[in-house]
Amino acid sequence: MEYLVLARKFRPQTFDDVAGQEPVVRTLSNAIGQGRIGHAFLFAGPRGVGKTSVARILAKSLNCEKGPTATPCNKCPNCIEITDGNSMDVREIDGASNRGIDEIRELRENVKFAPAASRYKIYIIDEVHMLTREAFNALLKTLEEPPGHVIFIFATTENHKVPATILSRCQCYDFRRISQSEIAANLGKVSEAEGITISPTALSWVAEAGDGSMRDAQSIFDQVISYAGLTISDEDVEDILGLADRKYLYRLSESVLAHDAGSCLTILAEAYLAGIDMKHFYAMLLKHFRNLLLVKIAADSSSSFDIAPEQVAKLKTQTQSVSRETLQRYLDILLNEADSLRRSQEVRMKIETVLVRMAYLQPVMPVGEIMATLEALEQKLQNGPPPRRSEVYVEPVMTKSIDNPSQAVSVSPSSSTPRQEAASARTETRPTAKPAQTADLKTFIKTENSRLGAKIDTVEILGMESGCLTLGVPGNYLFLDDITQSPQKEELERIAGIYYSQKVSLKIQTIEAPKTNGSSVSTRSVKANNLNDIKREAMNSPHFQKVLAQFEGAELIDIKPITDKKQGG
Repeated sequence: MEYLVLARKFRPQTFDDVAGQEPVVRTLSNAIGQGRIGHAFLFAGPRGVGKTSVARILAKSLNCEKGPTATPCNKCPNCIEITDGNSMDVREIDGASNRGIDEIRELRENVKFAPAASRYKIYIIDEVHMLTREAFNALLKTLEEPPGHVIFIFATTENHKVPATILSRCQCYDFRRISQSEIAANLGKVSEAEGITISPTALSWVAEAGDGSMRDAQSIFDQVISYAGLTISDEDVEDILGLADRKYLYRLSESVLAHDAGSCLTILAEAYLAGIDMKHFYAMLLKHFRNLLLVKIAADSSSSFDIAPEQVAKLKTQTQSVSRETLQRYLDILLNEADSLRRSQEVRMKIETVLVRMAYLQPVMPVGEIMATLEALEQKLQNGPPPRRSEVYVEPVMTKSIDNPSQAVSVSPSSSTPRQEAASARTETRPTAKPAQTADLKTFIKTENSRLGAKIDTVEILGMESGCLTLGVPGNYLFLDDITQSPQKEELERIAGIYYSQKVSLKIQTIEAPKTNGSSVSTRSVKANNLNDIKREAMNSPHFQKVLAQFEGAELIDIKPITDKKQGG
């Protein structure tokens, strides 16, 4: 008896034997049980996932002598003939070699005749997308209203090439790639039935090489058996699959994370001299860094990404001291260079430049950590060590009142000095209910809310009467919209209420632009207005807008001009 390869010997013969296609199997089984059998089916999916096998099982289920049944007996003449591929009523047609209009015309003539010995005459057309446009058009009418004894089953790996007019006349079933664990489990049953000794790790390597195709994995397993015999070691599988190349990947990633460019070049040279194809090696390197990133992000769910358990342990070890952002940057570099590497004539040199660039890349710090560090530093600088009591001196602030320009407002410190008492005596009105133990209002706002405090740094406090706090802002004030709208205005009123120990409402008054040649305008107002002009110009700068666009959700807090400071004497 001639030898049957594993893919044919262990081909599924019932729906229960089909691996990885539960939705399709369940739908077809229920349809047969309920008697809701369509006249045309389209099975679409990658190669080697069971499309033709399921088509044959469906044909046996419909033509079995005990059927229609979801569990064909595989013993009656009809089932045996369909399994052997010599049934007169189940025809398998290769769409690639029978793609013309003449073949379809012949098929249209044959469907008129009743089946010879079975319940249905079934046509299985593989790679149906290879039919010509004329052939598809000739099939349309027959496909829409075939005789009651005819059923069409189409299989294709490229359903987007099938005309919509054909798709609309079929029940379409999508076959998915089979997971690595399901392929490994199937190979385990095959090895047990064949009396082969092999470790689960080696089986997972073979399953991974199948890349989601059961047929490919079984064919590779056939090669491994031919190479190593009935007792297969892990080293045998590594040799035939070329998995020994992985040692270079782990060494390379370790050197990249250690920022050792020289070691990266040495390891790549070793791989090149070992005869490894550089383009294939780059694809492996890309997948390796993808695995590093996935394990870093979802270490507890690594099995969902079809990564072998023993690889997960090594990947976790390498990613312990590196951030997610850094790994994502490495992967971006590899992906961006993949297309140019495919076109390059000097592949090794291209990989060397990529590795050196990655090795010298500084670790990327998460934006959240940067902001937290800056905020902590800002808070520390603001709070600072308290000055000694004997050195505290608060200058009373003298400004014009809004309601009565002749009146002035003074802010007194907690402990009065003779100079402060004299200044207080010269004022005609005083602010209401200000806590004696608190510094001036702006400092208090900065302590409570540093961002809000930065925005009102150039605002003039004009007065506080009957629970109404009046602030004066220049006409070109940068943050006018912020402090006049909720929630910034409400926050400012809340903090002022704490400061004055009463409910406070906020009133904003626009101050006319100062004239530098007028003697009545204070130097402080001139500086505040000039500073606002500088801030507005900086905010409208294209460079600033570009930086702001790079960080989603970023908010402008304050703009501070840089002053030149002379070094030394």
